[in-house]
Amino acid sequence: MSVGTSSAPGARDVRHPPAPRSGDPAAGLGIDPDDLPDGLVVADEDGRVICCNAAAERIAAVRAADVLGRQLETALPLEDLEGRRWWQLTDPYGGLAIRVGQPERNLLLPGGREVLVSARYVRSEPTGPVRRVVVCLRDTEARRRTERSHAELIATVAHELRSPLTSVKGFTATLLAKWERFTDDQKRLMLETVDADADRVTRLIAELLDISRIDSGRLEVRRQPVDIGAAVGRHIQAYVAAGQAADRFLLRIEQPLPDLWADPDKIDQVLSNLLENAVRHGEGTVTIDITATTSLREGESAEKAATSVTVSDEGPGIPEESMNRVFTRFWRGSKRGGTGLGLYIVKGIVEAHGGTITVGRAPQGGAEFRFTLPVGAPAYLAQ
Repeated sequence: MSVGTSSAPGARDVRHPPAPRSGDPAAGLGIDPDDLPDGLVVADEDGRVICCNAAAERIAAVRAADVLGRQLETALPLEDLEGRRWWQLTDPYGGLAIRVGQPERNLLLPGGREVLVSARYVRSEPTGPVRRVVVCLRDTEARRRTERSHAELIATVAHELRSPLTSVKGFTATLLAKWERFTDDQKRLMLETVDADADRVTRLIAELLDISRIDSGRLEVRRQPVDIGAAVGRHIQAYVAAGQAADRFLLRIEQPLPDLWADPDKIDQVLSNLLENAVRHGEGTVTIDITATTSLREGESAEKAATSVTVSDEGPGIPEESMNRVFTRFWRGSKRGGTGLGLYIVKGIVEAHGGTITVGRAPQGGAEFRFTLPVGAPAYLAQ
């Protein structure tokens, strides 16, 4: 959308800003204000609007032709969350000469529309008069989505913690008050329940720590040689020992496999989650295929040796409309418990190893998860 010139007195067309100074890194770029992702409103030394880009029109629900040439405080009648006029509070042209701008904050437009606003005061010299006021506008929807995600996380954690902690508190209080009245078998049952619920709380806290590290980019990977086939075999043995039929699992390993360097604890976490999903939510035979393959990591031009692990089942599978949400927070394939955080963590772990993970439909009709890990040794061993 073109940012044109208004017929209002003093309005100027600044669709193309003045050329940058010689030596400026932006020299010659010819940046159009409408190309900017954020809303941009610029006022001159007299406080009249001389620029309003397309993003500002959309965010503030105004037309550039209607605001060019008008006073900034009337073109953008912003108020703080307490109903005070923001331009009167900040007073960009008559305030302290050492001010360079205003930090980003939530403000309200007429009608109660909330926007994120920051401003910069451009002066010819450090304490000279303001020659330009540059205002940046952003929609609050992205921040609201983040806040909703945090609220959902808190609600989920509170719900998941309340049940086991209630059980722990109830059984321990009962045992302390009436220890002599229970038989040894009853005491053992109560203590086993307390122990299981304590493990559940511990797992939830570990998931929260993993999410925090993934979101902040601080998930550490301590690479060691990993026998991926033996790791899968241990998980299968644990399920069989817990009562699952041995013939429910089919492990196929393509030989030879390249040496895999990965964090064994985190790979165990990935395998545990994928196998648990297949056993709990799937049906029929759970098939695990381990093959040698290649992968192309971002920023590299040559393919690297890799190991691929595919876990599939014969259940109803994942609906097509849910495929793109499987690795998001709180996604649940069914109503049979779980926090909905496991696959989000699995994706974070695989990507921290430089790998990829996908979901699809298995040949037998069930769900199929496939993750691929590059097998290269750590840099310090390759030197």
